[in-house]
Amino acid sequence: MDWIAVVSGFGVGAIVGITGVGGGSLMTPLLLSVFRLSPAVAIGTDLWFAALTKVSGSVAHSRHGHVRWDITGRLLAGSIPASLATVALMHLSGVTKGWAAALTFSLGIALLLTAVVVAFKKSWQALGLKLEQYIPDSRKPALTITAGAILGVLVSLSSIGAGAIGATLILLIYPRLEARYIVGSDIAHAVPLTLVAGIGHATLGHVNWTLLVPLLIGSVPGIWLGAQLTRRLPDGAVRALLCASLLMAGWKVIH
Repeated sequence: MDWIAVVSGFGVGAIVGITGVGGGSLMTPLLLSVFRLSPAVAIGTDLWFAALTKVSGSVAHSRHGHVRWDITGRLLAGSIPASLATVALMHLSGVTKGWAAALTFSLGIALLLTAVVVAFKKSWQALGLKLEQYIPDSRKPALTITAGAILGVLVSLSSIGAGAIGATLILLIYPRLEARYIVGSDIAHAVPLTLVAGIGHATLGHVNWTLLVPLLIGSVPGIWLGAQLTRRLPDGAVRALLCASLLMAGWKVIH
């Protein structure tokens, strides 16, 4: 067994458990820098890692009634067709140098966006409340489907976006929604989206299955430990360190 992969999975799982930020924003840069995977294979492998690690969280939130299935359904109505279309374009054109460059650039932008989302976490609800006067309830279903489509493309191209960015988009459209419903609905949406995108990348040969297994083995105890530690660590310090890491990773990927 690749113990470096197990330890890496544990580390990412622990950070996910502490911060709540999706593993994609952490795992993909790790796969690129430590395991030297190509951007396409790193993204495909991470999509499967994200889908499988979030299943238990999705089930738990569903059992506790923390999923707004109307919101999740609208997100999926936009994200699944967008993901399928993105993967279909890759199949039709083949993963050329242009596609490889697009995947790398999308990954860098997604990392930077996630850093901004995490840094200003407490400001998004205030912004959503200000926007609410311009967004009547009748427009929210269409906006939610549009947000899903954006996430579908972003996740399929970079493996990042279904976590922090997805939750922020929900918060902007539904600023009065309780945090537990935002998190639960976001995770419930992320599982099928990352799975569909992951299957698409697998059909292109973009998944390192040998590496995925030890990463998953390490992530399970890591997420559990992170969830226990989250009560003891100051939120501000954790968020600052995470933002700095995401900014550096995003800048490095783009350049």
